[in-house]
Amino acid sequence: MSNNSKIEWTDATWNPVMGCTPISPACDHCYARAMIKRFGGCNKGFPERPDDVTLYPERLKRPLCWKKPRRVFVCSMSDLFHEDVPDEYIGDVWKAMAKSTQHTFMVLTKRPERMLRWFSQYWIPAVNYKPDSVMLPNVWLGVTAENQEYFDYRTSLLKQCRAPVLFVSIEPMLGQIDYDGRLDLVICGGETGPGARPMKREWAESLLDQCLDTGTPFFFKGWGTATLQKSDSAYRLLLGQTWEQIPEATVGQGRLKL
Repeated sequence: MSNNSKIEWTDATWNPVMGCTPISPACDHCYARAMIKRFGGCNKGFPERPDDVTLYPERLKRPLCWKKPRRVFVCSMSDLFHEDVPDEYIGDVWKAMAKSTQHTFMVLTKRPERMLRWFSQYWIPAVNYKPDSVMLPNVWLGVTAENQEYFDYRTSLLKQCRAPVLFVSIEPMLGQIDYDGRLDLVICGGETGPGARPMKREWAESLLDQCLDTGTPFFFKGWGTATLQKSDSAYRLLLGQTWEQIPEATVGQGRLKL
């Protein structure tokens, strides 16, 4: 897609895969599905239907063309670890990220069991790494977790993966989260768009307090449109201020030998 993003915690989106299938309540009002429903079939840049998991290998070299360092959200319109994405193609994506050392890539998934299995069981010939050495200095790994059940399950698998930064995106936040303080970044936000479900203020405030207590960087995206409109001056304020804490980007580590 674009090399400019309206997503607050990233500078660019990169979609070598598009299309996905619902897997948990966070998917109920997915913006990516809505976009594909709108543009699919009439725009060559989109799959025909939201459930059509489609590979775009011609996009693999795009990050190399972006000379200015960016924080890049990988597969904002899909899930790289969807079961319909071949293992070999995930390796191709890893190779592209390994070459683009000027950028920091943020890989976010709702399928950490596939991510962990891929790291644990497969050689990655694209980057000439064994699975236990797949960590790249410019690739962060994260999971989406909308409530306590999915937070506990998905972060427990995430913590078994290797990356310089492990993070969680609690968006849409659909319930209270008890956080154990063992991650490098917590992103939080309410749901937006038609049918948005409300995020209670006490949920967000409690999560912030837990992050402050554990020294975890905290990024607040906004209240969600069921609580406030984005045009409201307080939309991105939590306890009277904005929170945009991000770990230091680990870029510029030198080109990996492929």
